[in-house]
Amino acid sequence: MTTVTSPSITSAYGIICDAMKDTGKLRAGSEPDPVTTAEYIRRLNKLINFYMTQGLKLWLIEDLAITLVSGTPLYTLGPTGTVVMQKPLRVISSYYLDTDNNQRPLICLSWDEYKRLSNVITPGAVNSYFVDKQQATLNVYFWMTPDLWTATNGASHVIIEQSVVNFVGINDNMNFPIEWGLLLEWGLADQTSTGQPTTIIARCAAMENKYRTALEDWDVEDADTMFQPDQRSEQYRGKFR
Repeated sequence: MTTVTSPSITSAYGIICDAMKDTGKLRAGSEPDPVTTAEYIRRLNKLINFYMTQGLKLWLIEDLAITLVSGTPLYTLGPTGTVVMQKPLRVISSYYLDTDNNQRPLICLSWDEYKRLSNVITPGAVNSYFVDKQQATLNVYFWMTPDLWTATNGASHVIIEQSVVNFVGINDNMNFPIEWGLLLEWGLADQTSTGQPTTIIARCAAMENKYRTALEDWDVEDADTMFQPDQRSEQYRGKFR
């Protein structure tokens, strides 16, 4: 039996206890044993890692400055990368900021667009970037390859979505805003309700869907979103002269 008696609503232990009560696997006043707690922490981490792929999580957005090196197009983000950090989930956008605080946006290239460049090591002012998502690192290629002036007179910035820090101990607090507590509770209950009566299984699934839908609709930027045509499409229609 665990010695924790007053679980916090934002801790791994608190979420686990509430989820087990929702599924009828834990009576009031009882506590899960250490083996069960370890299993549920593992399941909770899997659930959190999945939720990170569903929609934008605004509190994880970070502006990361990358110091450019003349003649070097590739910069790797991750524990074993040239920029040592927790591997980001993705790069949302990028811009170049010079020493006079003037900034200009960089164009995101796809695999096909990057591979079709006539010379990927051409030195010059950076105007585009390509992201290669690998298992351990996020590889960011800048094009043109930074020349000496570009490298010494500014830096490239990438707007990244950082990954969530997983639970390790039962008293670890979640790397989520507090309003996500109900979703994690009912998401874990939905994942662990197997073998329970069909009414409990159905209720857990419905509550997980209810809170996930509401929070993903809520987790958006306050500013209006505007779309504009991608000007690069003109070159595919024979209008790029």
